[in-house]
Amino acid sequence: MADFSKIMEQAQLMQGRLEKIQDDLQGMSVTATSGGGMVTVEADGKGQITRIRIDPSVVNATDVEMLEDLILVALREAQQKSAELAKQEMSKLTGGLNLPFKLPF
Repeated sequence: MADFSKIMEQAQLMQGRLEKIQDDLQGMSVTATSGGGMVTVEADGKGQITRIRIDPSVVNATDVEMLEDLILVALREAQQKSAELAKQEMSKLTGGLNLPFKLPF
């Protein structure tokens, strides 16, 4: 029985560390740009978009499609950077193990 209680204790410690990492990620930020900096997107460590900046010179009513593409590229890059940041932070918890499942965030 002592082994089971040790396992439960370790699981609780790991749960606490996971919650701290999740809180920390929310406070972290990544930035991505497209169009040579004409569109900038910021996201937190959990992948939530927190800010979008668009240079007024790229806004052209006759070429909305280009602006849409620039925004999409910057959004995707910000989300990718955020996922990488989360992966790096989680590797601190897992000791670098490449777990075969996605953690809940």
